[in-house]
Amino acid sequence: MMRQQKMECTHSAKINQFLSQARTGLLGLADGDFPYVIPLNYVWWDSKIYFHGASEGRKTEVLTANPNACFTVCEEYGTIANPVPAKTDTAYFSVLLFGKALPVTDLIEATAAMQQMLHKYVPGYYSQPLPSAHVEKYRSSLDSKTRVYAIAPDSITAKENPVDPMMSFYNGRTSRIDS
Repeated sequence: MMRQQKMECTHSAKINQFLSQARTGLLGLADGDFPYVIPLNYVWWDSKIYFHGASEGRKTEVLTANPNACFTVCEEYGTIANPVPAKTDTAYFSVLLFGKALPVTDLIEATAAMQQMLHKYVPGYYSQPLPSAHVEKYRSSLDSKTRVYAIAPDSITAKENPVDPMMSFYNGRTSRIDS
């Protein structure tokens, strides 16, 4: 249960739109006794988070040992000024998804997810769809095969502190103006 329930967002269309448009997410994993958090490009598609990476390395090792994950996406929309210092705040929207980050083994699904990423990050750049052979055979500069992962969320929470245009801080704004 969210502690500040008045900030909770349960509007699924708003959450879906936010996840579709935000550009960077943070993948949180448990690496033994320590947290391991990685910023990633991702796509929200078919009610899942998709991301990719090398088929070897720390992220892959951690996910193999424990696929439980938290994926966080947040955007900051500015500072909210207030003559009372303790009430100065930040406008934002954030979403946390919890689930298992598992490799996508179906080549058709992996290719479709990568195509969705291309549509998101370089819309209109390619004139032809991504061929499955590219996803299957691509090797990174370190000769690692690409692996696509998906998180089908077990739970999603969203929180927002909306922008108040009348109270948005700007350079030159002082508490004397607001008193």
